[in-house]
Amino acid sequence: MKGLTKFLLIIAGSISLGLGLLGIILPLLPTTPLLLLAAACYVRSSKRLYDWLITNKYFGSYIENYRQGKGIPLKAKVTGVTVLWITMGCSIVFVIPLPAVKLLLFGIGAFFTWFILKQKTLHRSEK
Repeated sequence: MKGLTKFLLIIAGSISLGLGLLGIILPLLPTTPLLLLAAACYVRSSKRLYDWLITNKYFGSYIENYRQGKGIPLKAKVTGVTVLWITMGCSIVFVIPLPAVKLLLFGIGAFFTWFILKQKTLHRSEK
């Protein structure tokens, strides 16, 4: 089972990395949270992939800024919260029929909104 977990974490990290890379170009995808998710998956599954990710000259700085406590760029915060509530709102209104599950999704969305917004905001001059 350990090998399967490692494989699934590598797959999840790679998908998150791909979406994070698209987020650099596309304004609706939050780059920093997706790269942080990729790093979290890689650190638990592949030291080689994790080391490559955090030392990458193009997007390693996103992770390093967060790890050093510099924060998350405002654009990433706004985009992350916006995408979160668009997807949660659509799921709550159009997909989920059970009121208890709707309430649970709302609570999850509220928690992650709080978590994102409580992070320090990285200003352009700090990069």
